[in-house]
Amino acid sequence: MPPHDIRTSVLALLGDSGRGGVLTLKKDGRPQVSTIDYAHDPATGRVRFSTTDGRAKVRNLRRDPRVSLYVSRPDGGAYGVCEGVATLTPVAAAPDDATVAELVGLYRAVRGEHPDWDEYRRVMVEDRRLVVSFTIGHVYGWGGV
Repeated sequence: MPPHDIRTSVLALLGDSGRGGVLTLKKDGRPQVSTIDYAHDPATGRVRFSTTDGRAKVRNLRRDPRVSLYVSRPDGGAYGVCEGVATLTPVAAAPDDATVAELVGLYRAVRGEHPDWDEYRRVMVEDRRLVVSFTIGHVYGWGGV
């Protein structure tokens, strides 16, 4: 399959949102893998996900911002990897700060409306949440053809 078709197939696997495995690099160079729910904006090529400060992936990305996202079809008949360089928002510090506003937008992109936005905003601060995002650079995979 020509490279453009691979990219198209992988981006189609991403959809607008989904679940996948995010890979970061440990200090010793080995991969650290976490399952995440993400939002993908096809117009910008940007992927975003929420996490809690202090997690291994956050420590790894602060040290080395290279990130990969693995996605596949439910039947395993196709897979793709999207690579990029991550940026991290500040940790949520107040229910009305910019990070919490971004977390609200991310939640809406992944899950839709929340039944209690005031509670959600409060919990995001209590949990010390932040948003990791990256623009998709290199893509590879197998389109199941």
